[in-house]
Amino acid sequence: MQIAIIAHDAKKELMVQFCSAYCGILSKHKLCATNTTGKLVSEATGLNIRRYLSGRGGTEQIIALLACNEVDVLLFFRDPINPHSNDSVNDMNLLRLCDVHNVPVATNVATAEAIIFALERGDLDWREMGKPVI
Repeated sequence: MQIAIIAHDAKKELMVQFCSAYCGILSKHKLCATNTTGKLVSEATGLNIRRYLSGRGGTEQIIALLACNEVDVLLFFRDPINPHSNDSVNDMNLLRLCDVHNVPVATNVATAEAIIFALERGDLDWREMGKPVI
């Protein structure tokens, strides 16, 4: 499975802690992230993460992957207390594309844990069905 990881600045440390706690499960999947988040998580966990551009560019690259249905799970820890107006359009596009392509998305730790345990049990294997082998 392809898992995309994004975290707003105020949630980056929480994402690092989450990925550290579930490193064993995450290591069995392909991971991609925005540059800074990916760097922090990779340095803390040793996970191999494909990193995209810093700033909004990386989010836009992940949006493109979602639009092509190339992401199976999105872990998107966003900051609902201090939203940035620049982020709101990209945030809505991320969530909209997850809805369009039935991509499970977590915007907080509670939902992320539910998705991680579902991945571990194989509950999300249906995402692999019908995808062309490249």
